[in-house]
Amino acid sequence: MKTQKHNYGTAILAAFEYLLENYPEVFVIGQGLWSPWYVGNSMTDLDKKFGIERVIDTPVSESACTGAAVGASLAGMKPIVVHPRMDFMLYAMDAVVNQAAKWSHMLGGQAHPGVTIRSIINRGGEQGAQHSQALHAWFAHVPGLRVVMPTTVADARDLLIASVLCNDPVMYIDDRWLYDQEDELPPVVELDLATQRPEISVVGSDVTIVASGHASLLAREAEKLLKCENISAEVIDVRVLNPFHSEEIIESVKKTKNLLVVDSGWISGGFSAEVIAKVVEQLPVDCLSNPPVRVALPDAPAPTSRVLEKAYYTSTDDVVKAVKKILNS
Repeated sequence: MKTQKHNYGTAILAAFEYLLENYPEVFVIGQGLWSPWYVGNSMTDLDKKFGIERVIDTPVSESACTGAAVGASLAGMKPIVVHPRMDFMLYAMDAVVNQAAKWSHMLGGQAHPGVTIRSIINRGGEQGAQHSQALHAWFAHVPGLRVVMPTTVADARDLLIASVLCNDPVMYIDDRWLYDQEDELPPVVELDLATQRPEISVVGSDVTIVASGHASLLAREAEKLLKCENISAEVIDVRVLNPFHSEEIIESVKKTKNLLVVDSGWISGGFSAEVIAKVVEQLPVDCLSNPPVRVALPDAPAPTSRVLEKAYYTSTDDVVKAVKKILNS
């Protein structure tokens, strides 16, 4: 099978190209779509290739463009709304949480707002508290809204395509800290988003590490370092946060008897707590050798200082230390 080299950003671009080429009902709308400063290499020249009537760069109104997309989805279109910063997407919450997530339920399944909201996490670089938030746990809390958080290059492409082809509203969350990854991509095989589940990235026996998004990359990097010290970690990438399927995680913890959850959001009320709750609700008390541990951001807004950022954000070393703490407790 012929493969092609991509990084995370160009994998997203490949998904857009596939969708726009094969599905005339697909269009893209949002701010800065014609600018690499906003969306990196993930949308390069789409407006030139497919026309500005299908790749629509809007004025600065998150609420207006998202509401328009939700309405278009109810009329049978397949819109993709792009919010270059998750923080500013909060202006559009009525359209996402009160409208798109509720229509199918309220109308007995007779309406399907198949809108995809692409929300990009931007962090680091001294951007500060209002430009650095990972709010995936918020959206995973909302029934009726599918939440996708791809980590790998392949998932960046394939889960975006699956999200757009799904009849339900989907929050597709990508993280700029993942864009440097490179991998081979085979030809597209359309996935059914409803069947996607957590994926075991690395098989291990001593501890289960569960993560999503950029945290999954940290988990894989930590696994390599732990392996050098004869510690075998099993790494599980959640991939789809809502609906959240925990069976693969539970089976892994039955085997390893130790659990670490790494999250790119804040620790209190975060998705890491949901993972641990699902596990401990379904396993006997004596199944775990040690209490589960979470590694996540401290309960404070992101700092602006570069020195403080280094202390604030989770590192691979933090994950390694947390595993050793579990196994040595």
